[in-house]
Amino acid sequence: QVQLVESGGGLVQAGGSLRLSCAASDSIISIDVMGWYRQAPGKQRELVAHITRGGMTNYVTSVKGRFTISRDIAKNTVYLQMNSLKPEDTALYYCNANRWGIGVYWGQGTQVTVSS
Repeated sequence: QVQLVESGGGLVQAGGSLRLSCAASDSIISIDVMGWYRQAPGKQRELVAHITRGGMTNYVTSVKGRFTISRDIAKNTVYLQMNSLKPEDTALYYCNANRWGIGVYWGQGTQVTVSS
């Protein structure tokens, strides 16, 4: 079982920045993939970015060049730096940890609201 606690959400104007943090209860180097997902009202949850145990990253097209996923292995924390935020980035952002063949774990979510 991996417990995930997100923080860093809030209200920001368009063009602004936020950094989300996800603190894991276990060593993140032992987790195959960690990612950030988001869900806007009335929409399906979507993958925003993920980082593999080996450090490879991937992003949904709509955030490429604006968002950066990173990690601090010593702190067992994954970050999502979000720049040039747009109103369409407004959503509840969830941290996710995937141990292949073992389990998928979710945080409670942190709200990001971008005003125009």
